[in-house]
Amino acid sequence: MKLLARLAAAVAPPLLVFVAFVVLWHAVVRVWGIERFVLPSPLDVLAVARENGSQLAKATLLTAISALGGLVASTLVGSMIAFVFAQSRLIQRCLFPYAIFLQTVPIIAIAPLIVMSAGHGLHSVVLCAFIVSLFPIITNTTAGLTDVDPTLVELFEVNNASLLQVVWKLRLPNAVPYLINGIRISSGLTVIGSIVGEQFVGPAQVSLGYLIVQTSAHLRTDYLLASIIASTLLGLAIFISVTLAGNLILSRWKET
Repeated sequence: MKLLARLAAAVAPPLLVFVAFVVLWHAVVRVWGIERFVLPSPLDVLAVARENGSQLAKATLLTAISALGGLVASTLVGSMIAFVFAQSRLIQRCLFPYAIFLQTVPIIAIAPLIVMSAGHGLHSVVLCAFIVSLFPIITNTTAGLTDVDPTLVELFEVNNASLLQVVWKLRLPNAVPYLINGIRISSGLTVIGSIVGEQFVGPAQVSLGYLIVQTSAHLRTDYLLASIIASTLLGLAIFISVTLAGNLILSRWKET
């Protein structure tokens, strides 16, 4: 009962805000008589979502696959890069600017180059998602590997611990919370990267990014909003899943 009460207390405020927003949206459309191709009502969006539910579900699944693929790849590669950065400040100073480059260059600017060089397929979309979500993994994991209590480092040195023992028993455990936080940040970015990549891949795969481009070009605003809402819900679902898994891991990690 306490768990349900806490869940209700956490969900109720944002749910009430959402309901109020939808009611206000519907009222504005009806009172001002806004044309459907400019701003459809929530009922119009819901009707289109039901009518095209099968296509929306398939597109969302395809986008989810590419987003999760990019997130997994960025977690693995980002952790390895962070491990290299943590070994030497000279290496970090030499290579870290190139990691920043991945964050500062807009993905929409390099996505066409990725698609032209890698081809029109799922792998190109995964690569876009990977690039967008890589930087938070690198920065957070590097901080976790280097931001270690100096007294603990001295304790390991006094006991003649090897470099492998210091990394395995001290630096890696310290980096786990940082890594989880980086994955949590990247979980939202990876959906953005996937959708941007899908917009340039084209009809090779009917995904959310492709639907957004097509519905926008044909002024199907109701379907466009339905696709945007589906992509938002996908990002929220990935973020919540990562957060719950991370909290579970950290709760057991702290206990041990």
